[in-house]
Amino acid sequence: MSENVREKAAQSLAMVEEVTAVILPEPTDANAVVTLEQADAPQSAEIRSRMEELDMADTQSIISFGSAAQAELQEISQAMLQDVRNKDVGPAGDSLRGIVTTIRGFSVSELDVRRERSWWEKLIGRAAPFAKFTAKFEKVQGQIDKITDNLLSHEHTLLKDIKSLDMLYEKTLQFYDELALYIAAGEAKLAELDATVIPAKEADVQAAAEEDQVMVAQELRDLRAARDDLERRVHDLKLTRQVTMQSLPSIRLVQENDKSLVTKINSTLVNTVPLWETQLAQAVTIQRSAEAAAAVREANDLTNELLTSNAKNLRDSNKIIREEMERGVFDIEAVKAANADLIGTIEESLQIADEGKAKRASAEKELKEMEAKLRDTLASAKATKTGLGDTVNT
Repeated sequence: MSENVREKAAQSLAMVEEVTAVILPEPTDANAVVTLEQADAPQSAEIRSRMEELDMADTQSIISFGSAAQAELQEISQAMLQDVRNKDVGPAGDSLRGIVTTIRGFSVSELDVRRERSWWEKLIGRAAPFAKFTAKFEKVQGQIDKITDNLLSHEHTLLKDIKSLDMLYEKTLQFYDELALYIAAGEAKLAELDATVIPAKEADVQAAAEEDQVMVAQELRDLRAARDDLERRVHDLKLTRQVTMQSLPSIRLVQENDKSLVTKINSTLVNTVPLWETQLAQAVTIQRSAEAAAAVREANDLTNELLTSNAKNLRDSNKIIREEMERGVFDIEAVKAANADLIGTIEESLQIADEGKAKRASAEKELKEMEAKLRDTLASAKATKTGLGDTVNT
């Protein structure tokens, strides 16, 4: 982490302590709805001033009854929404996850310089383990610097949101109390209408002349309709107050989450990131020492291998040379083999000659027999021509 980022993180620590020290008030029983009869003098004056806002002859005053209390709260909410309308969801959490993912990107197996590259790593030309480790460390350092600066930006934004939520909570609590006054004023007005105004108007209807009775009756009907509209409006105000009551702990929950996240971000910047960088620096130093030791070991192994292989080669070559020096021009075994082959050849020649002589004698005998047989056959043919053949044959 750069010195500039470290200074910013230290400066923001005071702001974190400031916002975390703020304690928001809790809604109490004093915020409950107090009727006009139960209210003290100041509250009674506040309730009566809100009752004066009602004009039963003006429908719009009934519909908008109590809406002025929400104007300031709405302005604060709109200001907050204007700031966060185009923001990404969860950027601070993404940055924290980015740091964890970056650190987890280190594989322990990649720190072993003796590890052979796989066939796939060789095929794609992947860097050797230590070269890849060094490059990855440089990449992580750049990422950490970028993410820490980004986290600082998110931290300031969250601190601003926390302060805005303080204002929103305060105004919401004021709105909650203001609604109680409007509800009390509305109920008091309804009680007044039911007890005095409407009975008086009913009496006017009974006392009116026959030609005016229809108009006065219509006024009574309009008054009762306005009274019902006011009753519905007071009911809506009670529902709004209940929803407002539920929004107060929601605001506090969001604030607590933001405060926790700000505290975590600040702790990450001040404590965790430097610790990570220290550990990574130690990992690089240890790896370089291991690489140097491996180089020395390889040199010693090469020297021992040369000594051993040279001694073996000398012994093998000396044996071959001495054996060749002690051999004669012709090996006795070769002479014996040649002599045996020669004797065998002569014997085979004599045997073949004897067999040929026997075959010729046999062939000569057969030739003589064939010749005698041919002669006898020819003699038989001559006897047939002289007419003596038959007698002879008989």
